[in-house]
Order: sequence, then C-alpha cells, then structure tokens
Amino acid sequence: MVPYLDVQNLTKSFGAQVLFRNICFSVGEGQRIGLIAKNGTGKSTLMKILMNDEGYDSGDIIYRRDLRTGFLTQTPTFDPEESVLDACFNHEGNEEKILKAKQILTQLKITDLNQPMKQLSGGQQKRVALANVLILEPDFLLLDEPTNHLDLDMIIWLEGWLQRGNKTILMVTHDRYFLDRVCDTILELDNQTIYSYRGNYAYYLEKRQERIDNMRAEVARANNLYRTELEWMRRQPQARGHKAKYREDAFYELERVAKQRIEERQIRLKASKVYIGSKIFECQYVSKTFNDSLPEKVILKDFYYNFARFEKMGIVGNNGTGKSTFVKMLLGLVAPDSGKFDIGETVNFGYFSQDGLKFDEQQKVIDVITDIADYIDLGGKKLTASQLLQFFLFTPEQQHNYVYKLSGGERRKLYLCTVLMKNPNFLILDEPTNDLDIQTLQVLEEYLQDFPGCVIVVSHDRYFMDKVVDHLLVFHGEGKIQDFPGNYTQYREFTTLESKAQAKEKADSKSAAQPAKKDYHNDTRRRLSYKEKMEFQQLEKDIEKLENEKKQIEDALCGGTLSVDEITKMSIRLPLLNDELDEKSMRWLELSEFA
Repeated sequence: MVPYLDVQNLTKSFGAQVLFRNICFSVGEGQRIGLIAKNGTGKSTLMKILMNDEGYDSGDIIYRRDLRTGFLTQTPTFDPEESVLDACFNHEGNEEKILKAKQILTQLKITDLNQPMKQLSGGQQKRVALANVLILEPDFLLLDEPTNHLDLDMIIWLEGWLQRGNKTILMVTHDRYFLDRVCDTILELDNQTIYSYRGNYAYYLEKRQERIDNMRAEVARANNLYRTELEWMRRQPQARGHKAKYREDAFYELERVAKQRIEERQIRLKASKVYIGSKIFECQYVSKTFNDSLPEKVILKDFYYNFARFEKMGIVGNNGTGKSTFVKMLLGLVAPDSGKFDIGETVNFGYFSQDGLKFDEQQKVIDVITDIADYIDLGGKKLTASQLLQFFLFTPEQQHNYVYKLSGGERRKLYLCTVLMKNPNFLILDEPTNDLDIQTLQVLEEYLQDFPGCVIVVSHDRYFMDKVVDHLLVFHGEGKIQDFPGNYTQYREFTTLESKAQAKEKADSKSAAQPAKKDYHNDTRRRLSYKEKMEFQQLEKDIEKLENEKKQIEDALCGGTLSVDEITKMSIRLPLLNDELDEKSMRWLELSEFA
C-alpha cells in the first residue's frame, strides 16, 4: 500500500549547522507517530518543512495523491476581524459541520462562536486552530505541540479523541503520558539522523537504551537519565480498572505517605548549605475576585494554607481558575482583596513565568549567565556558570553561541538557567515544561528532586508532576481549592474511586427509598434474556482472569529480572489488556443494571 507520506534523503542546514542529513521515514495509514528530539536539533523545522512552511536543501517529500491533510502549527495566524466560527470554516460550514464545531470548541472551552479572533489570547487561538483541524476530519494529522495551552481536562479529552478510530497522526509533543497512550511509533531525531521505534513511549525507552548500550556512543549522564526514567516507568501502577480500599482509607494512606516523604526530605536537607528558615509562608484567609467580567470571577475565598519547609507542591486546575493569580499574589505582584501572605524573612523566591525573559540577541549564552553570577552553591556543591549550562545540556560550543542563534526551546532553557543561577531557596515554576525537550525535562526533574529548598509547580504536564511533587492544590474554580496528599495520577485514581462510591451510595439510597413490590405479574421492567445471563456470568469470569493477568504482568515489570524481549512483549500487552478490561467492565456494568 502507498504510504500517506514518504520522506527520502531529506537534508536541511542553516549555514554551517546541519540539522539533519539524508533522513528517510514514511507514515502509513493508521499509524500514530510521535517525533522526539532535543531542543535545537530540528524537530520544529522538520514539521515546518512537512507543512510547506520552510524550505530544505535536498531530498524528496511525497504525499499520497488526493490525501486530505490537516496541519496544526505552534503559532497559527488568523484574520483578526473574523469570528471564531468563520475561522474554523472560511465561511463555508454546513449545519452538520457547525454542530460538530460547537461540540469540539465546547470541549476546548471556546464558547462564544461569534467572538472576533483579535479578542482571543494566544492560547485560545491555538485551541481554535486545533478545533479547526479536528472538525475537518482530514486523512492525515500533523500536529506541532497539540497539548500546549490545554488544561488537564482538555488534554485527557484530546487523548481519547485521537485514540478512537483509525486516525493517522504525526506529532511533536513533550507530554510523555500523551505519547505513551496515543502513539504506536516513536521517531527520534538525533545526531543528524532519525531512528524509528515501533511502540509507545515506554517501548521507546527500552529500545533506545538498548541502542545506546550497543553503540556506546552517548555520554554516561544521558545514559543514566534515560535508564532512571525507564525504571520509573516500570514502577508506575496503571491508573484504571483496579479495586481499591474504601476511599477515606485510601485518602488517609496517601496523606500518611506524603507527610513521611516531606519529613524524610527535611531530615536529609537540613544539613545543606542553602539556608531556609522554618517559617516559609502562611496564606492567611486570602480572598480575591475579579469584578471586571460578568459574571464576576472568584479566585480565592478565605483561603488558608501554611506552607512547610522543603515542600514540593503542584498546582493544577482548568484554565482561568486562578492558578497563576495565586502565584502572583504570593510574589506580591497582585494584591489580594482581603487577607495576606505572611512570608518568612529567609525566603528568596526564584520565579519562572510563562512570559519568559527578553534577551540581548547579540550576547553570548555564557555571558547571559555570568552577568548574574560566576557560580552557585547547592548544598556544599559549587557549580560554575558553565557547569550549570552543561548540566542543562548546553554544550561548550553552544555556550559560546550568540542568543539569536537559539531555538525557541533553547531560549526557554536559558531562561530557566537564569532563574536557577540567582540561587533561590524557593522556586516557583509556572508552566516550566512548555517548549522544553524530553531530555531537558528529565534533567529538570532530577534537579528538582534534589533541590535543597521549596518548590511550587504550576503545570498541565501530568508526567512531570508525578515525578516532582508531594501533593497538590487543585483549583476547581469559584474559589474552591482542594488540598490533596499525592501526585496527579493518584488524584485521578482517587477521584474515580470517589465518583464510583458516590454513584453506588446514590443508587443504594434510591433503591432503599422505593417501596418493595409484592406482585410482579405485571412488572414491565427490563430483564436479562437467557443469552445475556450467560454473557453476564462469562464476563465475571473474564474480568477476574484479566485482572489476574494484569497483576502478574505489573509484578513482573516491577521485579527487575526480565529480559529486554520479555519487557517489550509485556509492555505491548499491558495497554491492550487494560483496553479489554475496560470494555468488559463497561459491558458488565451495563448488564448489571438489569440483573
């Protein structure tokens, strides 16, 4: 069968810098491919070339004839005067398409279809562009960072949308859970060439490590980063389909473990030379409302929180619920309506904002950092400016490049280094993962896990949050904030269990409130047929068998004794097993209504 896209011997360079040379790959019908590369090595340039927004030196790019292709760029452009709906259809939408547009735009939290595009933020415009691509249902989707500017609910919805049907996708994303759950192939652009891995992100980690071990061409640090991440992936429980203790018991157990982690860190880091006093900050019954919109937006309502020494907190919630406003109030950039933040005298904030930093384009990378300090002291370990840059994967050659030569992701990484070089003892990171490559995210995760101070992270990156934070503040909107003692995956598991328990309690209450019937001769209630009864009994057996198999696979993956082939086989089987378990469980629930 002719592939949807065939790339042959493609070469691209900027002056003396070669991004990739003679790379070859193809995309077949139904493939879901994730493209991975370090910042500055050409992944965004490659996507622009494939979208015909950038030229190339040599090679061939061949799309199948009559193929309908949808492109999502990082920075879409629109006519500022046209409405949201017209931006989706170029004034040519029929009733069926308009209905579908409303459904998708609602999922992406764009509700005013007549609003002019010029009134939308950059993030909202990116969501309209994403909706545009999904509404048109092209044969082939090329998506550049589709999860940027989406909140967690939107990301999970998009994940499900892309998993359904026989969609063909080539995308760039740093969201590792998204890669793991959506993609069946990973392309890695590295050292001017491209490597293909037929599997999801977990499979890629396995095979990449195997390739590196065989070639012995990577530095030991990069080896350790990927090996550490691979071990972490193996330890993760699947966030669906399992039975758990009663929800209150589960919550108290999570709370106990979270407190234990914080106490252990306090003992370990008290001896560090990065001093931070026992008083960090106390949020004393703070309220904040924005009255310039109708209806008015309540951010905080008499909110109290006492932040502990060496805490690592994650802040999550939908867009517009006040996460960034909370951080700005803590930093004194926005005033509360009532209440106050009482901050300890030893606290020295380091703030990584979404807006970033404006650089002198003609300055060298190393000079940007040495203008701040020549070295920093991390718990007795001194890092020079050059060593910090090298820690965050700027090679000695790149350190002496001019800022104007940096890619967007490399600029974000340099901005992060400027924040860290000021040697703060309390880091506040607002969406730090946007535009950073996966290897830089691994380095940042390692840095934050050992950081001898306090951390607050505002992020929609579930994987990053799972690896870094002890507990969450969940912003639900209208001033409602939930303190949850665990990471994001644990929070999703807990809320799923809670929803099921509440639904069961509601059903039991409704059943108890109904008077018992003594005569069923004229009962017209739906009953199971003989065939459905047999199916219901078989489903119970199948679910038990599948759960046992799942437990055996998870135990084996955590055991650390499997060969690479066994790990690969089980890593492929596990998501299929979860899907089958979900399908049979849903059917069992459906039949149980009438059993």
